[in-house]
Amino acid sequence: MPRMMNDRRRRLADLAAGRLETAAALLRRYGRRGEGHGRVLVLGGVRSGKSRHAEQLMSRHNHVVYVAAGLPPSADDPEWAARVAAHRARRPPHWRTVETDDLTGTLRELTTPVLIDCLGTWVSRVLDEVGAWQQEDGWQERVDERLQAFVDTWRATTVPVVAVSNEVGSGVVPPTPAGRIFRDVLGSLNTAVAAESHSVRLVVAGRVIHI
Repeated sequence: MPRMMNDRRRRLADLAAGRLETAAALLRRYGRRGEGHGRVLVLGGVRSGKSRHAEQLMSRHNHVVYVAAGLPPSADDPEWAARVAAHRARRPPHWRTVETDDLTGTLRELTTPVLIDCLGTWVSRVLDEVGAWQQEDGWQERVDERLQAFVDTWRATTVPVVAVSNEVGSGVVPPTPAGRIFRDVLGSLNTAVAAESHSVRLVVAGRVIHI
């Protein structure tokens, strides 16, 4: 058993190192990209105002598809249901809402401006679907395939699109394996999406920083 645990830790360490190398290469590419506003990534912590800022960015468009990539509200979780309801009430009534876990396929098909909220909840669903929490064999490859497919679709998107995501790089190291997996995977996705974006904004206490 100890040997199996050590092998698993080595695999996770190798995966994290590979993601760091990929992230560095993407950031070098990002530094050479031109200016524009077609694809925008909005990062921020909890209650930072990131979703509100993303909604303001899309307010100039008459037709917007709001893609809710998180878990739908549940009667067993009234607090989460209240959060979802507050987001719905804040959106213009003429926006169309799509609740889905197929974020890549949905983005690929849409032809009008898109607001995705948020990548963090979508990553949580993906990790659950590929067996990451139980660290099932091959989950790393399966999650990487799902994330790469989204990044490829994001890069190819020609309609105005804004994606909201949680900034996970400023806090303490999570005390649980599941927390560390989520932080590492979402951090890697944020880096890859930022590298293929025209604009990246960080929202802190309601203030927007262009990065």
